[in-house]
Amino acid sequence: MLFKDIVGQNEIKSRLIKSVRDKRIAHAQLFTGPEGTGKLMLAIAYAQYISCQNQGEDDSCGVCPSCHKFQKLIHPDLHFVFPVNESKKNENEDEKSAGKQSDSYIQQWREAILSNPYITESQWYEIIGLENKLGIINTAESSEVIKKLSLKSFEADYKTMIIWLPERMHHNASNRLLKLLEEPPSKTLFLLISENAGSLLSTILSRTQIIKIPPIRREEIATALVDRHQLSPGKAQDISKVANGSFQSALSLISTTDESPYFDMFRQLMRHCYSKNILGLLDWVNDASSLGREKQKEMLKYSLRIIRESFMLNLGLEDIVYVSGEEADFGKKFSPFVNGKNITAIYSEFGTAIEHIGRNGNAQVVFTDFCMKLVKLINKKI
Repeated sequence: MLFKDIVGQNEIKSRLIKSVRDKRIAHAQLFTGPEGTGKLMLAIAYAQYISCQNQGEDDSCGVCPSCHKFQKLIHPDLHFVFPVNESKKNENEDEKSAGKQSDSYIQQWREAILSNPYITESQWYEIIGLENKLGIINTAESSEVIKKLSLKSFEADYKTMIIWLPERMHHNASNRLLKLLEEPPSKTLFLLISENAGSLLSTILSRTQIIKIPPIRREEIATALVDRHQLSPGKAQDISKVANGSFQSALSLISTTDESPYFDMFRQLMRHCYSKNILGLLDWVNDASSLGREKQKEMLKYSLRIIRESFMLNLGLEDIVYVSGEEADFGKKFSPFVNGKNITAIYSEFGTAIEHIGRNGNAQVVFTDFCMKLVKLINKKI
């Protein structure tokens, strides 16, 4: 993975390269920021640059034996930990300690990252067949981490352990990782990639150098869409406005020719809220609760996007609205009901629901409470 392959983030790239050239590599670093901003790519490119045998001023050489292995994600000193499925092995084992570890899925992981390095949590779960449950980094995984890092490096100066979504670690695994962060083996580099750093142990946060990865600039997304995906400048600009700093969102919009599969659910929700149809809302809650947790979050995030577009239509800002077809028709009709009086509260309720679902809250309870509050907000007088 080369730094030049990453869309935008030039300030972060320069900072990482400078730390290597100044020989000031922090042994534990936390890359945190929104989904789709290239955090995982930055970590891999950083590890590759550190191990590169012919480092350039602003990137790895890309041709040395080390770079070749990094580009295939098969370097023997590059290790990954990521959330996977878990299940009890027998009645005597702790439910959170048993189950598979990352190495069981490493080939699928490599293929997924090489195919789409901006992969989202929900996309990964779909690949490994974990759509209805949250993934977990179990306690047994931490034992594997300790084992791997206790060995000498095979080829590079540094052994690199990339932990994707450490917020999915079981608390026992977090505690064991903490001990390793306090007394790391020599020439060991921990790179944690998080989208919710606030859920990590404060003691882990205090022992890592935090690198905040910002949303990608709109113009950088647009340029990448033109150069890499042969979009017209006009369409690239339109998509970049809606992508909200996420290149993964931009990629999804490229491939979207029809309305989202969540459009009908959103439309039903808004109609039931406006008409105060409680029975209809309860049916909607049952339908939403039957989705997997990641799809529930996707549905809520999609709904937020349509609400944002409707609010822009309410304000008369059609030039920065990116909806078409039925989404556009519904957005125009719905726009009077999202206004300056309720938009902040609506956003807040959606955000709370997403957070509670992400924390494994009971979907029936979360969605019922969410819907009852939306009824009041959608019917709030202008």
